[in-house]
Amino acid sequence: MPSNEITSPLDPDAQAVADQLAAVLPAGLSGLGVDGVRAFGEQTSTQTPPAAEVHQVSEHQAPGPHGDVRVRLYRPESDTPVPVLLYIHGGGWTMGSIDGGVDYLVRDIVRTIGIAVASVDYRLAPEHKFPIPVEDSQAALAWLRDNASDLGLDLSRIAIGGDSAGANISAAITHLDRGNATPLAAQVLLFPATEYAIYRPSWMENANAPLLTTADTIWFWGQYLRTEADRTDPRATPANADSFADLPPALVVVAGHDPLRDDGLHYADLLDSAGTPVEIARFEGSFHDFIVMPALAAYSRGLDTITVFLDKVLTPAAPMSTESAS
Repeated sequence: MPSNEITSPLDPDAQAVADQLAAVLPAGLSGLGVDGVRAFGEQTSTQTPPAAEVHQVSEHQAPGPHGDVRVRLYRPESDTPVPVLLYIHGGGWTMGSIDGGVDYLVRDIVRTIGIAVASVDYRLAPEHKFPIPVEDSQAALAWLRDNASDLGLDLSRIAIGGDSAGANISAAITHLDRGNATPLAAQVLLFPATEYAIYRPSWMENANAPLLTTADTIWFWGQYLRTEADRTDPRATPANADSFADLPPALVVVAGHDPLRDDGLHYADLLDSAGTPVEIARFEGSFHDFIVMPALAAYSRGLDTITVFLDKVLTPAAPMSTESAS
């Protein structure tokens, strides 16, 4: 359901951050190169405010086809098994980590609704190109299922989600995981990249958007994919899947000033048309991946959107109905 509506102005605080980003990224993220974007990500992480305390944080290693995958588990205090969100961080498959803004976000999720979060530190491209990040994340999910009882987690209430590239991987895994004996309970797709460079309105309107430009998006795809054939492989671009039925209930969050806005809206439409329950949350006055920037006002609204959705789908109750959020 891509829209041709005129994009609302940036929120005042988002505009202030956008001005700062324009000064430090005159050629965009892609202009920094791989080492540069990673250094930028690490520097940004150090500027994240102190995060909330949670009951328990533990480090684990999940065995996978490419070696062990680091998983950080955040748990609330509970005497009974709790639901868990497998969270996959963003960063164009090339940068980012489970620290900084991601750590802040998942702690807030744990604190707000009392579920656990398992955060996945998958291998990064271009050293580890597609499909390795997907396979690392699948390994983390398999490990989580195999060890749920020992970890105090409810095997029947596992959700998957992530931001940007992490949302891409999450969406891909829901297709690969379809038919599992213990199906995923929900998916949370924050600013998802689900198709390769389709020229929808937001792709052109937001060509020079804050933080992520259209040129940056193409550059990140270039770091991740091996060949042109990968561009239509559903494991890399989930919008190319044969079916969108029988997938977990979804929350799709998009930002108005994001080249990927209509990518996310189109994917939500594919889910909805196939009968998969989906909620859409549009943050018109913000930009890509604001959810890992807790200083922005949109962060608290985004956190509320995520936690309300997860609390609803992970709490035994009436099935979720299809609706649209704004």
